[in-house]
Amino acid sequence: MKNKLKIERAIVNITQEGLAKEVGVSRQTINSIEKSKYVPSTVLSLKLSVFFKKPVNAFFELEESDL
Repeated sequence: MKNKLKIERAIVNITQEGLAKEVGVSRQTINSIEKSKYVPSTVLSLKLSVFFKKPVNAFFELEESDL
């Protein structure tokens, strides 16, 4: 799965730590998501969606290998 989380963070000018606090996870979790080492749960994806005020598919995208 590809993601644009780092780009979305830059747009709103928030650090990994700041975003982590907003959605209730560790900074390491945000870092792992950005590096595509961790696929977030549905709940975390929805929390990110609420924070960024965008649909989940605005920053997460399936790759061909995921289908």
